Amino acid sequence: WRVIFAFPSLCLAFSWIVYFISHAHDGIQFYDIRSIGWVHSLAWVTNFLSFLFLYPSVYNLKEVAAVEKPKVHLWETGVIRITRHPQYVGQVMWSAAHLAMVGTSFTALTMALLIGHHYFACWNGDRRLEDQYGEDFLKIKERTSVVPFKAIVEGRQVLPPDYWKELVRAPLVLISVGTIGAYFAHPFMQAGAALSTNTGCVPGGIFS
Repeated sequence: WRVIFAFPSLCLAFSWIVYFISHAHDGIQFYDIRSIGWVHSLAWVTNFLSFLFLYPSVYNLKEVAAVEKPKVHLWETGVIRITRHPQYVGQVMWSAAHLAMVGTSFTALTMALLIGHHYFACWNGDRRLEDQYGEDFLKIKERTSVVPFKAIVEGRQVLPPDYWKELVRAPLVLISVGTIGAYFAHPFMQAGAALSTNTGCVPGGIFS
C-alpha cells in the first residue's frame, strides 16, 4: 500500500508545482527585485543549502516517500546538533528564498502555509518522540534546539572535534545533484505551467 501511496503522491506533487508556478505572480506585487544580481545569487545559495537541511535525518529517500515504512528516529548527531528540526529550518530557508524572488501575496500565503505546516510538525514530532522514547528524548531535547546553533551558543551542545565526519554522508551527493538538476529544470517547469491558464478550468485551460 505504501508504493500505491507513493506513486500518486509524487504525481500530485508535480501537479501542485505546476499550479504554484502558474499562480506564483498572482495577487499583490509587494516588490520586484529579480533584476538585482546578488539577490538571485543569495536566493540560489539559500535554496541549495535548504535541501541539505530538508532530508538529513535518515538519508533514506524510500522512507521519505513512504516506499518503506517510515519510522520515528531518535538522533543527536549530524545536523541535529545544529537544529533538532532541520526539515523545518530547510523549509523556512526555501520559502524565504522563493518569496524574495517573487514577492507576491499569493507566494507569501503559500510560503506561510508551508512554514505553518512544518512548524506544526515540530510540535508533533517532539510529541511523538517523547511518547516513544520518554526520558531519553527529553535529555536530547535539553541538549538541542529548534533555532539553528542556539543550543551550541548557549553551551548545551558541544560539537566534537571530528564533527565534519557526521555531516559528510554519501546521500548528500544525490541530494546535491537532484537540487542542481531541479534548478536547471525550472524552464521546463515554467513551460509546463504555461500550458494552463489560471486554474486550468477556465475557457482555454487544460481541462476545458
